[in-house]
Amino acid sequence: MSETAKELKEKLFYNKKNGLLKVDDATYEKAVDYCEGYKSFLNSAKTEREAVKTAVKMAEAKGFAPFDRNKSYKAGDKVYFNNRGKTIALVVFGKEKAENGVNITAAHIDSPRLDLKPNPLYEEVDLALFKTHYYGGIRKYQWTAVPLALHGVFVKRDGTVVNVSIGENDDEPCFVVNDLLPHLASEQSKRTLADGIKGEELNILVGSRPFKDDEGSELVKLGILKILFEKYGVTEEDFLSAELEAVPAAKARDLGFDRSLVGSYGQDDRVCAYPALTAVLDVKEPEKTAIAILTDKEEIGSDGNTGLNSDFLSHVVHDICLTDGSDETVALRHSKCLSADVNAGLDPTFQDPFEKRNASLLNYGVVVTKYTGARGKSGTSDASAEYVGLIRAMLDKAGIVWQTGELGKVDIGGGGTVAMYIANLGVDVVDLGVPVLSMHAPFETTAKLDVYMCYRAMYEFMK
Repeated sequence: MSETAKELKEKLFYNKKNGLLKVDDATYEKAVDYCEGYKSFLNSAKTEREAVKTAVKMAEAKGFAPFDRNKSYKAGDKVYFNNRGKTIALVVFGKEKAENGVNITAAHIDSPRLDLKPNPLYEEVDLALFKTHYYGGIRKYQWTAVPLALHGVFVKRDGTVVNVSIGENDDEPCFVVNDLLPHLASEQSKRTLADGIKGEELNILVGSRPFKDDEGSELVKLGILKILFEKYGVTEEDFLSAELEAVPAAKARDLGFDRSLVGSYGQDDRVCAYPALTAVLDVKEPEKTAIAILTDKEEIGSDGNTGLNSDFLSHVVHDICLTDGSDETVALRHSKCLSADVNAGLDPTFQDPFEKRNASLLNYGVVVTKYTGARGKSGTSDASAEYVGLIRAMLDKAGIVWQTGELGKVDIGGGGTVAMYIANLGVDVVDLGVPVLSMHAPFETTAKLDVYMCYRAMYEFMK
């Protein structure tokens, strides 16, 4: 008896289905519970420095310790490598030798923001402001009239490090980049959207009260410097060796009447960094050594000694190989990686830039992205069919809800991840992460189910 069209469709068609219709209530409740920890991580890790500090605290609570070259390690031992407080690699030693390959997950913990310039503080029309240089790909108009917090460090001449975090708590002041009122914005409104706010107009208002002296100039600036000296012990010259970042002051929140979504700043890429971190913390005694690396500088090309275009990952693998006499080159050649980065979720209001058949959707699970890059696949590693097939089989066997995706239409979309830098070391790698709405905005949107499925994929891969 021949099959009906319906039977053939069920057998032969690729049926993409909303993950919330595929999982049971118990699984969804696990996703909801998991995202409570995720929201706390977002609130405590607004910068790459804070993300590393939070990761170290979580790791040490699970028995991780700094790597010691003079120590021998066995399967199940847990160590971490802290690279200048801005990148961290967490390792659980496996049963097999490193030259049989290690399993790597790599996510980035930097996000678009406003960095202060080295000489930022000035006064104009009796107001004090900071000059900024935006970091990463932002839509500049989105960063005006938004409450901002200031995070980072001053490093004084004697090497003393002074940590700064102000604007997050309700009893602390916040800061803002102001914009023109619509009544006077007729000329500004003639600008293109990209130039509606220019880079040199992203000036942060930080105060207005002059120092109580009717002589001299820049008394508002002087009043601000007096406050900074009393609070942090710094002078204006200490800005020259500071890293201070302005980020949105809002907390991570449940989003929607049904609380199925998470809204927050910095979800690109902490929505993948947190699953990678918690997965490696939960791994007990893997067959192959498991490495989760949370890296800096991805948003500006991964360059620098805390980015993955540096030798940091190969140094980590080298040190691991020293513990069992393995060859680093052989180990990398046999290793596998999930480059844990986000994908652009299909936005119901702005669908035109997406090619819908190949776009990722919220609540459809974690996204496997075979290639990123732009136009003719430039700036990507383009994972092999064999490796994608291996990851596909792993996800299906574990019952993980997943989908494929790409970054928009061919001649419109584009973007990069750390995948190509890891692939350049000879490692099999494919991107796997969470779909995001309003990516790079001060407030991004993800789905709780997708976040949890990302964790499950990371854990399955590393265990």
